[in-house]
Order: sequence, then C-alpha cells, then structure tokens
Amino acid sequence: MRSKKDKNSRDKDSRSSERGSYRRGNEASAGRGSSTRGGSGRRDSSKREGPKGGKERKTPKTIVLESFSNSPDTVFTQRQIFRRLGIVDQKGRETVADLLKTLVRENKLLLVDDDKYMLNLRVQIITGKVDLANSKYAYIVSEEMEEDVRVFKEHLKYALDGDLVKVEVLPTMHSGRAEGMVLEVLERSREELVGIMELSKNFGFVVPDFKKIYFDVFVGEKALNGAQAGDKVLVKITQWPDKPDKNPTGEVTRVFGPAGENEAEIHSIMAEFGLPFEFPESVEEEADSISEKITAGEIAKRRDFRDVTTFTIDPADAKDFDDALSIQKLENGHWEIGVHIADVTHYVHTRSLLEKEAFHRATSVYLVDRTIPMLPERLSNGLCSLRPQEEKLTFSAVFELDDDGKLYEQWFGRTVIYSDRRFSYEEAQECIETGEGDFSEEINILNGIAKKLKDKRFKNGAISFETTEVKFKLAEDGKPLSVYVKERKDAHKLIEEFMLLANRKVAEYVYNLGKGKKRPTMVYRTHGAPDPDRLSTFSIFAYKFGYKVDVEGDISEELNNLTEQIEGKPEQSVLQNLAIRTMAKAKYSTEPEGHFGLAFAHYSHFTSPIRRYPDMMAHRLLQHYLDGKASAEKEEYDTRCQHSSEMEKRAADAERASIKYKQVEFMKDTIGNQYKGIVSGVTEWGIFVEIEENKCEGMVRLSDMNDDYYDLDANNYRIIGRQSKRIISFGDEVLVEVKGANLNDRTIDLELIKTLKQH
Repeated sequence: MRSKKDKNSRDKDSRSSERGSYRRGNEASAGRGSSTRGGSGRRDSSKREGPKGGKERKTPKTIVLESFSNSPDTVFTQRQIFRRLGIVDQKGRETVADLLKTLVRENKLLLVDDDKYMLNLRVQIITGKVDLANSKYAYIVSEEMEEDVRVFKEHLKYALDGDLVKVEVLPTMHSGRAEGMVLEVLERSREELVGIMELSKNFGFVVPDFKKIYFDVFVGEKALNGAQAGDKVLVKITQWPDKPDKNPTGEVTRVFGPAGENEAEIHSIMAEFGLPFEFPESVEEEADSISEKITAGEIAKRRDFRDVTTFTIDPADAKDFDDALSIQKLENGHWEIGVHIADVTHYVHTRSLLEKEAFHRATSVYLVDRTIPMLPERLSNGLCSLRPQEEKLTFSAVFELDDDGKLYEQWFGRTVIYSDRRFSYEEAQECIETGEGDFSEEINILNGIAKKLKDKRFKNGAISFETTEVKFKLAEDGKPLSVYVKERKDAHKLIEEFMLLANRKVAEYVYNLGKGKKRPTMVYRTHGAPDPDRLSTFSIFAYKFGYKVDVEGDISEELNNLTEQIEGKPEQSVLQNLAIRTMAKAKYSTEPEGHFGLAFAHYSHFTSPIRRYPDMMAHRLLQHYLDGKASAEKEEYDTRCQHSSEMEKRAADAERASIKYKQVEFMKDTIGNQYKGIVSGVTEWGIFVEIEENKCEGMVRLSDMNDDYYDLDANNYRIIGRQSKRIISFGDEVLVEVKGANLNDRTIDLELIKTLKQH
C-alpha cells in the first residue's frame, strides 16, 4: 500500500522566505522547522533534505535504486546486486529481494527475466504543483508519486510557487531523490509579483521580494509607468521567455512608493499575498442599495429579544460587532443566555454580487495597521454591526443554563435584538474586577458561568495552549511606537466560552439530525490529533528546558501540565509556539471529524459571519435544516471549505508578514541596545534569538562570532565551538545587541554578548 502523504510538515528550506538574506544553502534548524511553520504546510521533511548540508540518511530502498541508477543500461541478477551491496546474510538478502519486487511494482525497475532486473528507462510524465524550496530548485508535489520530484531552476520553465505543471521524471537519480524537468506550465497561480525597482538608462528590473523566486523581471522604458529607482512596485509578467538564460518581461501595474515607507510596504504585502485593495464598484453599489429598514413583517417572523438585557463586548478599536450576549433569569432560577450573531445572510443573498465577493475573499484580513474586510463597510460596520441602541436582525443560539454551566435547553433561530450597551474588553474587565458599573451584575454572572464551562472543557481534554499575540502602538503615520504582548483577561475568556458553546451546539444539532440515516451536510471546523513523530521531537525540545512530556500518556493532560509549569517563564513563548506547531492545522470540512484542541466531537464556525465566509455557510445550512429540508449538496460545500481553508492560510501569512515588518521597523530605532532573549532556533549559519521584552526575533550570524568557528550539532539542537568547545543550545537565555534591521528583507541582525543561562 502506498504510504500516506503528510500534508502538515514542510521542507526545512521553506522557511527561507522569512529569512531574506539569511539564506545560505540548505537550512538545518532546531526549534523552527522540525515541526510545522504555523501548523500548515506539507509533507514530512524526512523525505527531503537532511540535517546537514543537504545530506540525508539513505534507506535500503534508496541504496538499491542508486545501484541501478549508477549503471542505467546494465541488467543485474539478484546475486550481483547482493555482491554490489555487500549483502551476505540471509535476512539481508530477503530484504533486498522484497525491495526489488517493490521497485518493479512502482515501475522504477523492469523485471527482464525471472531473476534479472534493470532500471526502467521509459519516460514517466506526471502532473503536479510547484513548491519552491529556495532560489535554486523546487519540488513538484504530485499524487502520482510517493515522493516529491526535485527540479532545478534551469529546468523549471519559469514556473512559480503553486503553478500546475507537467513534468518528465528523469530515469536516473542523485542522492536517492527523483529529479525531473518541467515540460509545460499548465496553469499559473499568479502572474504578478511584488519587488523593488532597479533602473538603468532605458529600462529597469524588478527584484522580487519573495527570496525563493529565481529570476528578476525585465521592464522596458514604456512599461515603467512612472516607477522610480527604489520604489516598491507590482509587476505583471507579459511575456515568459522560451530559454532559461533570459528574464521574463513585465509591466508595472502599481507603484506603491519608496521601499521602507509604511504605505508602500503594507500595500506590497497585500499585493504579495494577492489581497484586494478595494471592492469592485458594482459590489459597493449593491451594498449601498440594501434598505436599512426593518419591517414589522420581518420582526413578526422572528423571536423578539428587544426587551431582554443585551450588550456587546469587543476590542476598544473594533468597528464591526458581530456578536452580542443577552441574559435574563427564568422562573425556575436558571439563566436564559442568548448568543446573538449578525444575520449576514439575511442581507447577502446566494446569487448576489456580494455573495460572490464574500466567497472570493472568504475572510477578513487583519494587518497591523488596517483591516481588509470580507464585506463592504455598508454591511460590516453598518447594517450587520450590532451597534448599541439600534434594533438589529440576528441569528441566535439560546441556552438555558444553571450557575454551574449545566445545559438544560437550547434553541436556534432568527431573532431581533436591541443592544443596550457597547463594552470594550477593558470596560467589561473593570466591571468584573470592581463589581461596579453598567450591567456589572449580569457581566459577573456570565463570567462565573463561563469559568465553569471552561473548567469542563479542560476536564474533557481541551488544550490550554494560547498563542502569543503581538500588538503595536502606532503613530499616525504608521510608525511603531511600542511593541507589547496582548494580555487575555476574564472579559476575553467570557466571550470566548459562549462563542465556543454556540459553535459546538450548532454543529452537534446538525450532526444529530442524521441519527439512523444519512448525516446532513454541514461545514465543520476540524482539528486532528498531533502527529506522534512531531510530538516526540517536541518532547526532546521540552526536555532541554527540564520539562518532561510523556508522549505515550494522555497528550492533552501532558501538554496542559506543561502549560502550568512554564507559565511566566522566559521559555513560555518558545515552547508554546513549538507545541502548537506539533498540532495538525485546523481546517474547514464537511467531514465531522472533531476538534482535538478543543476536545469537541463536533464543532463549527457560526459566530463571525461578518468576517468569515464559513460562518455564512453554517448559517444557511442551519436555517435549511430548521426549515425541515433534506441534506444540502455535499460536493459544493467541499469545494467551498477547501477554498476557505486556503484563503485563511493566505490571510494568516499576510498578517504575520505585516507583524514581522513592523517588528523590524521598530527595532531599526534600537540599534546598539542590548536585550535579554532566548535561543529560538539553531541553523548551520546562525542562531535565532527571540527578545524577551517584545518577542521580536533576529539572528546572530555564525560568521560574526569571532571567538571561534562553530559547527551545527543538529541532532542536539546546538552549535559547538571547534577550539573552545563552547556550546550554545536551543533554549539558552542570552544577552544580545541589535546590530541592524533590514526592512526590505524583514530581518533583524543581532550580536551575541554573552550567555546568561544554559539548558
């Protein structure tokens, strides 16, 4: 049986897109790439580059195949193969004999006679997607091959990341890896690139920001469109060359401004990730044409909560409010708590331009200094925003709960509400801490129940890891004045618990409609269990800090115990981020596979339809089933789930890029300053250090460490001085000085002053 492809791991070289000028050959790192980057990526890196200089441990299968590749025209008997490989024992011969049969089945060898084999020289053509590893070569990912096929840049035919290509797999192999050459680019994922303009007298070249791109783009004088030297630009490729020694030709379509300026850099990040700059005029017009009037007839169709105490709790700078909570005491002493969500699908109809645009965008994107909304402002900040002292149409999940969070009854349906008050998180937190202020009694009741719900989640196996959220205080021109880590308090967790309850119960309700018959189609938010190999790697990392994670035990309990132990410690951020990377990437799916991190058997996204398209799908499906209709078409929703997951990843990558840019911009004014930090990664050309104070990460280059020549000990996540035997390991606490900050590459250069504490 063919081995299953691991879609959640990634080649070590793939991290070079974040490294800029740090790239030097094949990266071997500890604490950064052994697990996934952000939990999303590709297959097991053990199938690609090994820990040092591109060398990898050869499997018996690879060794056998290399023996044939070295003599591609020769026929060998089994006995000759045994001799070439030095196999003398019976067990080894049986293993090689089995491998020969396997390679025949895989069409890599031909069985010439009963006992004679030779390399299969017949041309194999496959179709796959390009995954640029670095500026030297790419991997072709194909369902037709068990392993990825490496293609060097001279044979790529200018294919880019994500392009669909037809590839000839070469019969010979080097270092046990299949190699090939692109025959044809079948489908390009994009034909626009972001880069910096370099000008000559009558022409220019655009040097792409994305460091894995292996060519510059030639721009003729008439296609410059006003771009000046040093400008960040968007260039559309108009002609792809037919020879590998020429450059593609392009035309500048947008000039963002001088590189390094805030607007130029943020706009270039938007273009780099294919994010929209504005809504089409026709979409804006359609949004503006929607009436804001709520008719008596519409209210009559809905459950009326206008007289029930209702309020919103959101960030202080929020402009769209898509959820509200209501609370009232019932005669039996229980509490009726309503989770009211903006009824976006009442306004956005399935065949409208708004619907098409919402699906295309799939999510709002939150960059450091701006939001790129999924819906036009008329909807997101107006019609659908649950603003105070306004009647609003909502889709609600209403629960009867006691003080201990025990659920007695639930109801789902369309409603109308009136929000009495808009709270910021800070205002709600003050009510919790002081017991005073508007609706402080209601907020504290909700907070008490939320804590009981949270306790039950963790008792059932939910993971308590939380990602570190870096925030910035910005000047009017976008310049970062300070960097800080967002603190999550009870007010944040209160809202989170009731949103989790609504999302879970909506998913369970739809799932249970299918008892004894076909399960109805639903959009779920799924999250698989961690990969055992990644957990083992993580346990080794944790052990370096003196923490034990028993991968054979209850993983949820082990990770939660670790969370308690590292609370407030310098290594907390590094270990939590590593732990999160061991997890599978959450995604949208029509398969009810459960959510490991939350310990929910069924979970959906229902509570943010202003900013997430999957929530709009969940609203429509829930109403479809509340109306008693048959299951919706699964294939259509499968496609939409996949698109939503892909767009979510793109948005997350863009958000990280904007944070990294602002961190570098902030550190540009700290050159010469010294900071405490923790070694967060170790590579063959430097060590990464996360600064404790602001979570900015930079690199200490080995070439700048003049006290000795250091070698990477990848297996033990450390570097060792050849003469001094000085050891610097992943997790060590160090003192560093800021040497430089490169905005173009989004990199920070550090100098190691001394080691403060070793692990």
